[in-house]
Amino acid sequence: MSSNLFPITRLRRLRASEGLRGLVRETSVTLNDLILPIFVEEGIDAPLPVESMPGVERIPERALEGHVEALARDGIKALMMFGVSHHKDPAGSDSWNPGGLLARMVKKAKRAVPEMVVISDTCFCEYTDHGHCGPVEAGEVVNDAAIENLGHQAVVAVEAGADIVAPSAMMDGQVAAIRRALDAAGHTAAPIMAYSSKMASAFYGPFRAASGCDLQGDRKTYQMDPLNAREALRESLLDEAEGADFLMVKPALPYLDIVARLRQQSLLPIAAYQVSGEYAMIKFAAAAGALDEPRIVRETLGAIKRAGADLILSYFARDIARQGF
Repeated sequence: MSSNLFPITRLRRLRASEGLRGLVRETSVTLNDLILPIFVEEGIDAPLPVESMPGVERIPERALEGHVEALARDGIKALMMFGVSHHKDPAGSDSWNPGGLLARMVKKAKRAVPEMVVISDTCFCEYTDHGHCGPVEAGEVVNDAAIENLGHQAVVAVEAGADIVAPSAMMDGQVAAIRRALDAAGHTAAPIMAYSSKMASAFYGPFRAASGCDLQGDRKTYQMDPLNAREALRESLLDEAEGADFLMVKPALPYLDIVARLRQQSLLPIAAYQVSGEYAMIKFAAAAGALDEPRIVRETLGAIKRAGADLILSYFARDIARQGF
C-alpha cells in the first residue's frame, strides 16, 4: 500500500502501552463510586454463608462492629444494610421500632466507623411474615398504609444514625411520604436514595435466600414489568419530582438502556444495583473456569459506569477494594 493512501489516523497509537491507555481511558471506577450491600442477622453466633452467593455471608449482629471496622480498613466507604429479622409480623413493625434490628444495626455500624456512609434499605420484605413490602389485605399490598409505615421506618433509621434512607418498596408516593415524615421530625437534611426503576426481576433469587425473605406470591403488582422502558423513566422522574436526592435502577446490567436514558433526563446522581443474580452468575461461571472473574467484574462495573451511573451497589465492592481496579 502506497504511503499516500495509508490512513493518517491510526487509533492504535493510543493503545500502544498501559500508560497511554490509562491516559485516554474515558471511564473509571473508584471506591468512591461503590456501595457494598451487607446482610445482618440477629440471634446468630457465627457468619452464615449464602450458598447461592459464594463469598457472601449473613453477618451476626453481635459481630457487626468488628466487621464494619474491617471493611473500612479495606477501603469500603459506603454500606447498604439489610436486616435478617427474627421478629416478623404482618406489618413489619420491628423495622420502625427504635430498639429493633434496623435501628440497632445502623447504630452499631456508625459507632464502629463514624465516617462510613450508612444507607438503610427502607422496606418491609425482610420484616414481614409474608415477605411483601407492606401490609396485605385481600391478597394485595395496601399502598397508602405502606407509605405511612415507610415514613415511620425512615425516621427511625435516620435517628439511629443512617446517612441516607433508600426506599425500595415501589409504592406510589413513597418518596413524598418519606420526605414529609423526615421533615416533620426535623430531619430536613436527610437524603433519600429512591429505588425508582426497580423491576420485578428474576435476578433477585439469591437475595431472597440471603435476606431470609420468604415471599408468598410475587411482587408484580408493584415492582415494574421488566419489558417497560418508558414506564421506568416515568417512575424515576416522579420520584425526582417528589423530592428524591438520588435515583436508582435495579438490576443494573440488563437495564443499562434505562440507566443511559435516565442519565439524559435527570441531573440527579444515579445509582445502579448489580444484584444478587448478576453476582451469582459471574461467581459460578468463574468457578467453572468459563470466565476470568477479576477481568469480568471490572468490565461489568465499567459498563454500568459508562452507561451513566454515578454509583454502583455491588457485592464485589470488597474484592475491588482489596485487589484494586
